[in-house]
Amino acid sequence: MKKSIILLILVFAVAFSISWGAITVQAREGGDLTIAMGADPESLDPAEATSSPAAMVMMHTMDTLFDMTPEGEIVPLLAEGYEVSEDGLEYDIFLKEGIEFHDGTYFDAEVVKFNLERLQDEKAPFSFLINQVVDIEVIDDYTVRLFTEEPFAPLMAHLSHDFISMISPEAVEEYGDEISMNPVGTGPFVFESWTRGEEIVVSRNENYWGDDAYLDTVTFRIVPEDSTRVVMVETGEADATMFVPPRERTRLEGVEGVNVVQTASLRTIYVGMHNKKEPFDDIRVRKAVNYAVDNQAIVEQIMDGAGRPSDAPISPDIFGYAQQERYEYDPDRAQELLAEAGYEDGLEITLHHPVGRYMMDETIAQAVQSQLADVGINARLETMEWTTYLEFLDKSPEEAEHDMYLLGWGTVTGDADYGLFALFHSSQFAPEGNDYSYLDNERVDELLERARVIPDEETRRESYAEIIEIIWDEAPWLFLHSEVQINAVRDNVAGLIHHPREYISAAEAYFTE
Repeated sequence: MKKSIILLILVFAVAFSISWGAITVQAREGGDLTIAMGADPESLDPAEATSSPAAMVMMHTMDTLFDMTPEGEIVPLLAEGYEVSEDGLEYDIFLKEGIEFHDGTYFDAEVVKFNLERLQDEKAPFSFLINQVVDIEVIDDYTVRLFTEEPFAPLMAHLSHDFISMISPEAVEEYGDEISMNPVGTGPFVFESWTRGEEIVVSRNENYWGDDAYLDTVTFRIVPEDSTRVVMVETGEADATMFVPPRERTRLEGVEGVNVVQTASLRTIYVGMHNKKEPFDDIRVRKAVNYAVDNQAIVEQIMDGAGRPSDAPISPDIFGYAQQERYEYDPDRAQELLAEAGYEDGLEITLHHPVGRYMMDETIAQAVQSQLADVGINARLETMEWTTYLEFLDKSPEEAEHDMYLLGWGTVTGDADYGLFALFHSSQFAPEGNDYSYLDNERVDELLERARVIPDEETRRESYAEIIEIIWDEAPWLFLHSEVQINAVRDNVAGLIHHPREYISAAEAYFTE
């Protein structure tokens, strides 16, 4: 076998910085940290979870085989390293020894086999991450071998995904369907409680296999309202908060006791359209929507510049990104296309959206509504709580009730396979996958399948360039923007990691006073 590089350096660079001045601080053990976040997780079971709020909680209580650093490096976590066969069809993963789950059971190769096979179940939303793995063999207690029929280029990046976290097999058997509310992992914190819609509490794992956390507990408070989260961190009710509205950034920078942290994100925000249902089964209507909405104005005026108007369905930091000519704001062209499609008298549709899940999501939905109205598309807004929203969208094309929906997608592996296969391959239509726009393009399917198994990076780039060009022309979405993260932290808290995967990690956090 050929020894592979243990650190996979991804092609994007992530801006990650926070200034604490010239002050030297001393880490203090103990304390209870509160982080305000906008949406409740839908599940804390890796086989069911689908969103960043779930991932943010899970990464505190569970570990993955590999991890992605804030700088974009894939590094071993529960794994020691790996080897790949000369033909690229066998992957030996070597595991760390002596690791225990929170329930006292041991982590070993059989556990890895159990978790991966469980995730391959067709009902697992993110099974596509490892669906190229055709067999899993336990070589010894701490070596597991994965077999593929063809080389699978993004496999190690995929094994760093939070939804391939290792969960205790005995806990899965014990809790059954309730495992989503009772996660048992190997992480630095132990799950304590979850009050739906209010808070999740985790406590320090006193038997952690790695460096012990400083904090006694971390509480994730569920607060959908942007302004309320900001007030909480100003008053000290919360120690950190996510998704600070851009308009509050400058003001908060002048608030004593609060630090504003801005960092990169791998997330693209879009409005999907039901491509198999009138009126969006007509490409002219979908293009009209893109010409009708001024995404540059949304970034400048609503996001206060904390974003980048989309020129591809993934952001520029992602391997495989290929820039396209933007749909420039052109309401006259939008009306022409609507008339050509037979809708010269306008349209009545519904636009569903969450609140508190993405930066300024409700305000963005209102802006889209207003601009669509200017060309005769009257969109009725439907606001939904996050977990209810996901359940509403998670239906087959025939059963789906939505017309348009606002969502975001973070390409958290840094590879276009994750950002494109999951949302544009026809095998990923809900409820089996996460595609709610239901684009059905044979050439896109063919290219996506090929790009996964090509070892050569340049050939993969060429495939993704063609894929993105087709998707851009098909316009299954209203392409909006890529986000920048803006968070706020009390200045007596240090060591928080604001990750481009769109979570705050408290594994190394501590109070300085």
